[in-house]
Amino acid sequence: MPADRPEVQEIDAATAKAWVDAGEAVLLDVREHQELEQARIDGAVHNAMSTFDFENIPKDSGKKVIVMCAHVMRSLQVADYLLSQNMLDEAYSMTGGIVAWAQAGFPCEHG
Repeated sequence: MPADRPEVQEIDAATAKAWVDAGEAVLLDVREHQELEQARIDGAVHNAMSTFDFENIPKDSGKKVIVMCAHVMRSLQVADYLLSQNMLDEAYSMTGGIVAWAQAGFPCEHG
């Protein structure tokens, strides 16, 4: 990996929520469709990892892109790939994913 390539920055759910609430960031949810039926975050852009659509990346909004999944593995992989392909200048992965978001008491839609 080239030394000048940016690395994925990991942030916690509280930081992600603060950035989203301030209008500074957008959530990119890479969980699968059936996982959305269990819980989802209102306003997050859904783009399942298994059918990832490179046209559906909120990169032109001027906002930080926070990739999230159920826990953290997929979000790190997707964020790293987007950086490696120069699709984003910076990328964030929400540690703990939607599980950490829900455990922090932040709103989720269920069902």
